[in-house]
Amino acid sequence: MSNVRTAAVVLAALSALALTACGPTEDDAAGGAATPTAGPTNSATPAPAKPSAKPSATPPASPGKGASTDPDFDVFPCGMNDLKFTASLAEPTTSSYLLKITNKGTKPCKALGHPVVTFGDLDGQATERGKAPGIEAALRLAPGQSAYAGLMGGTNDGKGKTVNSIAMTMNTESDLVQTPLKASTPGLYVSPDKNSVTPWVDNAEDALSL
Repeated sequence: MSNVRTAAVVLAALSALALTACGPTEDDAAGGAATPTAGPTNSATPAPAKPSAKPSATPPASPGKGASTDPDFDVFPCGMNDLKFTASLAEPTTSSYLLKITNKGTKPCKALGHPVVTFGDLDGQATERGKAPGIEAALRLAPGQSAYAGLMGGTNDGKGKTVNSIAMTMNTESDLVQTPLKASTPGLYVSPDKNSVTPWVDNAEDALSL
């Protein structure tokens, strides 16, 4: 074979190989090169933060479970240190005296029940006349306000004694020892079974008529 023919054969073979290398692949024949798929993203776009809720106003404080709504729940019975005490003759025939107490303190107090009255150096105390209201309805004395009670020694029946002074303590619904308040009662005749005292009221007329 001549050199020219040999060179032609080699050139033809090289051309065929080049055409094969540049020709479409099986994937291209099936529809072209596959579109590359996107890989997963490293992080998602963060959602916008929600605005924080507006703090609500603090609700008003409510009374404690055991708190009372009674305006007098902290008004205590009148004690001897709270009071000024006087006695004035109202009716000589029956030895009746008008008893008066005045709240000399700075806070209100309650005059409970009947005054506890003793007669000078005589034993015992005045008997109670009339019904007194309960502690809830007891007479409330504001500072400077007065209450009254009627004391009757009784008519002179020859069985009693005459005294010149009395002593008074208050009903406080407690066992606290009280220092009595004293008042002058010249010539007060005390019958052993007819003396009596009314509960505290807010006027002198009722005190002497009960």
